[in-house]
Amino acid sequence: MSGMNRAGLGISLRVLSGLLAAGMFVCVKAVSNDIPLGEIVFFRSFFAIIPLIIFLWWRKEFPHGLATKRPFDHLMRSGFGALSLFLAFAAISRLNLAEALLIAQLSPVIMAVAAVIILRERLTIWRVGGLALGFSGVITLVGPDLLANAPNEMRLEGYVFGLLSAALAAFALIMVRSLNKTESPGAIALYFVIASMTIALFTIPWGWVLPSGSTLIFLVMAGLFGGFAHITMTLGFKYAEASRLAPFEYLALLWPLLADLLIFKLPLSTTFLLAAPLVLSGAALAAMEGSWAQRRVKQI
Repeated sequence: MSGMNRAGLGISLRVLSGLLAAGMFVCVKAVSNDIPLGEIVFFRSFFAIIPLIIFLWWRKEFPHGLATKRPFDHLMRSGFGALSLFLAFAAISRLNLAEALLIAQLSPVIMAVAAVIILRERLTIWRVGGLALGFSGVITLVGPDLLANAPNEMRLEGYVFGLLSAALAAFALIMVRSLNKTESPGAIALYFVIASMTIALFTIPWGWVLPSGSTLIFLVMAGLFGGFAHITMTLGFKYAEASRLAPFEYLALLWPLLADLLIFKLPLSTTFLLAAPLVLSGAALAAMEGSWAQRRVKQI
């Protein structure tokens, strides 16, 4: 396969990953008013195991590929990821899909800055600028709700949950960067969904319900969409460089935006239209650091 064809395949897989992830979020949003949060996380995690095991088997990494000498690091990554997943779904139930996923775009920016403290990486103008743009976008999005005479408490909770989810996801991504040096990507994902499923089981005392036929289909599809989204994203990075795929990270926001308009019949707010360019520009600026560094190395 030629370099151009490999890059094209990688880009196609990354776009497909964003579409599958959007399908998962639509399913979660559809049942969020009827199914407890812990139960949603359980179904999403349980049915994501199926495609992940198929993926590991296809790569000839099951079951031996699950062996690890870094169980504590897997536990840390899975813990951060599971809590982020809970908070992300809580945000989705309180906000428009596009708003919740726009806030999630802060994760790579927070990761770039957090890596300075945790991994002792350099604090660069790219990271500072990305963080400033990202949070100015969030302030633009949240400002009208904060300044309203009668603030919508549910929406404010959604913003808080979304920001906490983005921060925890950033720490999980830092752990993934470390684990990727020695561990299988499929194993990292599988341990994460098992941890999420286990934590979700502890929410049973808070009341789970027996889902109806259509609701059960949404719950199952949320898991399958989530599992296949991770696989296609992993394969995308196999066939194309991260810098080549970076612009298509932001295309993934288009699908939930269309879902809000066409499926949930939710209008786009003026604040979202003002905030989106700021947040996405911040994420793009942070991502450009890697591309700029690669170009410098090639020139040398």
